[in-house]
Amino acid sequence: MEPFKVHVLGCGSALPTLRHSASSQIVEIREKMFMIDCGEGTQMQLRRSRIRFTKISAIFISHLHGDHCFGLIGLISTFGLLGRTSPLHIYAPSEYKKVLDIELDMFCKQLGYELIFHPVNTTLNQVIYEDKSLTVSSIPLDHRMPCCGFIFVEKPTSRHIIGDMMKIYEVPISQRNNIKNGADWTTPDGEVIKNEFLTKPADSVRSYAYCSDTKYLPNLHTYIKNVNLLYHESTYSDEFKILAAKYYHSTARQAASVARDANAGKLMLGHYSSRYESEQVLLDEAKEVFPNTILSEEMKTIDV
Repeated sequence: MEPFKVHVLGCGSALPTLRHSASSQIVEIREKMFMIDCGEGTQMQLRRSRIRFTKISAIFISHLHGDHCFGLIGLISTFGLLGRTSPLHIYAPSEYKKVLDIELDMFCKQLGYELIFHPVNTTLNQVIYEDKSLTVSSIPLDHRMPCCGFIFVEKPTSRHIIGDMMKIYEVPISQRNNIKNGADWTTPDGEVIKNEFLTKPADSVRSYAYCSDTKYLPNLHTYIKNVNLLYHESTYSDEFKILAAKYYHSTARQAASVARDANAGKLMLGHYSSRYESEQVLLDEAKEVFPNTILSEEMKTIDV
C-alpha cells in the first residue's frame, strides 16, 4: 500500500508559545507532498522534519488569520533561493490574491518559477484539486472570516495480480492491465478464468479531512462521512465553551462529536489555546465522546 501520511509541523493557535508552533501540516500521499496552512515559523519546522522543500507541489490555506498564513511569503521566497523551477500552486480564499500580489511585488520579483493562484470559494463543498491518484475538496466552515477545511481522498486503485495464478493459466503480459482492471481471462481452449482467481482486491480507499478554525457545526459530519483520519480544531475545553462560541472556535468535546457523527476512523485534535500547559484535559474530554482520539504534536507523523 502506498504511503498516506500526515506530518504535523505546528498545532498551536494564534498566540505563539515555546511549546507549539503555528498551524501547518504536510500531507504525503503516493510520493506527492501537499502543505496545509503555513503559519509563522513553518520553514524552521520543515527543516526539523527533514521533509524536502522541493517536493511540495501545492499549498492549501484555510483562511487569512496570521497563524495560518504569515509564513507563506517567506516560504515562497525560500523556494526561489533554493532554485526551484517547477510551478507552485496556491489554493486559498479569493481575498488573499490582493495581498499576495502586493507581497510578491515587494519581496519576490524574480522567483525563477511560476506561482499559480487558485481562488477557493469557502462557502462551497467542491473539488478544488484533482490528479490521477487523488482529489482535494473544500469543506465549508464557520469562523470569523471566510474559512474552509479540506478533504484528501484517494482514487480507487486497480486489483492486485496474483503472479503464480497468471503463470498457471499462461496469461500474456500484454493482458496484465486488463486483468488488473477486472477482466476475466479466456484460455486458448475456451475456458473462462474468473478475475477473482487471478487477482486480489484493490487496496481500500483512504481519506483525510482537515477542519481548520470553526465553531461547532452539527452538520459538518455530512461532508466527511467515514473519513479515515479527521483533524478538527479543539482550541478550548468545556470550561471555556462560551469563549469558543464567542470566537467561533470549538471545544475538544465538540470536535469529538463531529468525529462520532462522521463515523471517522480516528480523530486528531489541534489548534490548542496557549492557556494550556498540558492538553491532557482536551484529550480526556474528547475520549469521553470518541475514544479513538489522539493529540497532534509537532514532528508527529500519523498514518492515514
